[in-house]
Amino acid sequence: MKVSPVLLIVLLSCVCVTYCSDLIVGSSFNNRLLWQQKAEYNSIPLKKRVKEVFFSDPGQQIIKGIIARDLDHTDGIASITAGGVGFSYANMRLKSARGSGLNYQIEIYT
Repeated sequence: MKVSPVLLIVLLSCVCVTYCSDLIVGSSFNNRLLWQQKAEYNSIPLKKRVKEVFFSDPGQQIIKGIIARDLDHTDGIASITAGGVGFSYANMRLKSARGSGLNYQIEIYT
């Protein structure tokens, strides 16, 4: 049984995308970086750390992309709770794995 190289690359990329704990919504390609922030919390044993991040653009520019990168590659979760792509504001919730800290780099593009 032969597997084509294209099919193999597609399957491997699907596995990489589903395993990663980064949040990527919209597109950052050929867009201007509007806002960047590092969100950090130290770990507490047996506790999950949660941080709410709020962004609002006073110039009312529409957001075209949001990237929240987990710099420590933990099992944390980043989610958008309000606004986001297509809006001029975004509220994000960052939640760490139990016993781990938070270390996210958040970027918003217009």
